[in-house]
Amino acid sequence: MVLGEGVNVLYTKGQVVFSKSGRDKGLAFIVADFDDNYVYLVDGKLRRLEKPKKKKKIHVQITKYIDTEINRKLNGNEYLIDSDIRKALKAYFGDKN
Repeated sequence: MVLGEGVNVLYTKGQVVFSKSGRDKGLAFIVADFDDNYVYLVDGKLRRLEKPKKKKKIHVQITKYIDTEINRKLNGNEYLIDSDIRKALKAYFGDKN
């Protein structure tokens, strides 16, 4: 069975995901938003909050890590800047990135 085929994969705002295809293959992103078929990804550098990357759900690998601060700000429509996204990704990698 192919992941995403017949399986209801849940996405959450603030969740760290990795791109599985395209020019950005292997890069980490944070889910800024999602709908039935697509996720909208940001990394705070190349893909900023003003223009998130629209990517099909089958082309991303989810992780179990959800940044609670980013999640709270995205769900509450609070002030969020690209440096917050970069800090969240840096925290995920433990200063290795």
